[in-house]
Amino acid sequence: MDISTQETQNQEVKFVAPPPNLPVLNFTELSVDLIKPNPWQPRKTFAPESLSELAASIREHGILQPLVVIPEGDGTYQLIVGERRLRAAKLAGLPKVPVIVRDAVEERHKLEMALIENIQRHNLDPIEEATAYQQLIDEYHMTQEEISKKMGKHRTTVTNTLRLLHLPLRIQRAVAEGTISEGHGRAIMTLPGMEKQLAFFESIVKESLTVRQAEERAREIMDRPKVQRAPRTPQNPETAALESELRGKLGTKVKVQKNGETGRITIEFYSSEELNGFLDKIKKLEE
Repeated sequence: MDISTQETQNQEVKFVAPPPNLPVLNFTELSVDLIKPNPWQPRKTFAPESLSELAASIREHGILQPLVVIPEGDGTYQLIVGERRLRAAKLAGLPKVPVIVRDAVEERHKLEMALIENIQRHNLDPIEEATAYQQLIDEYHMTQEEISKKMGKHRTTVTNTLRLLHLPLRIQRAVAEGTISEGHGRAIMTLPGMEKQLAFFESIVKESLTVRQAEERAREIMDRPKVQRAPRTPQNPETAALESELRGKLGTKVKVQKNGETGRITIEFYSSEELNGFLDKIKKLEE
């Protein structure tokens, strides 16, 4: 394997040449100021501590794996693979980084390349992974079967990951932050209704239930005899459909009260972060 060298901050930095079968326009160094972030990057969060550790490693050993970029035509380059390395390189004060310059690829391939690398390196949390899959479905009309083949995963694995996006936003955030695991999220999804799911989530956290314990508890809840309740006035089908649509889009409980042509919409949230999340979703709906 060919080894190239780079002089950075008065030290010799070695990096490994790309595989010979990779379609490469050029294998060179670029100023970090000429590289634009990848807008199709599925990973949304980068832990500051982890970036600092990588920056320290880069200062000592350099970048061992080149970034992948494509030319923009205006003298700049768009990053395809290696955003974490680019951020760490800037943090380390490197003026240039080793890159593989590839032929321009269509937008779908940009997302696929960034997604595949991140999943293979286990850098995405379950919600980021699910969101990336959903982006492939919504924007590029890929089927779950196509995604599973691209990612080398079973279709049921892709399906279960996508189902996490049906959880209330508060629970999604807990899965993303590692407060509960993806397995806990799947156990919560077996319960019908947002109120039951949120209550069960609170129990899991409060009692520190394992995934197996959560699964057993969920089965117990589902097996309980249903309490007979007094009949209530049937809800207007149009109002019920509107509530269901809003719950799906906002990921939380929504109550619609109509009085003729006027009415009220009540949206529940549990933190300022969740409120900001609703506002972001509403802005996207307006676009």
